[in-house]
Amino acid sequence: MNWRIDFSGSSLRFLKRNNLEESFIIDKVKLALRKFRGENININVKKLSGKWKEFYRIRSGRLRIIVEFQFEQNQAYIEEIDWRGNVY
Repeated sequence: MNWRIDFSGSSLRFLKRNNLEESFIIDKVKLALRKFRGENININVKKLSGKWKEFYRIRSGRLRIIVEFQFEQNQAYIEEIDWRGNVY
């Protein structure tokens, strides 16, 4: 099952400003998808609430990735990437 992973403009700007590769973020999203399938994966994923109620947070060290998963369409949209404390 192939997933389409899209980035918002602000998330791409964050990656460029901080010299991070898109592949690093894509790998984290793929790990989260494996966790959703029931595999025992060591990744911190949490469903958010409030204004972010349709989104999930992936935590990787100080980095936070806010992702919307559309399971019916096999799509993931990376809304926001930022450092801890700045993302919400």
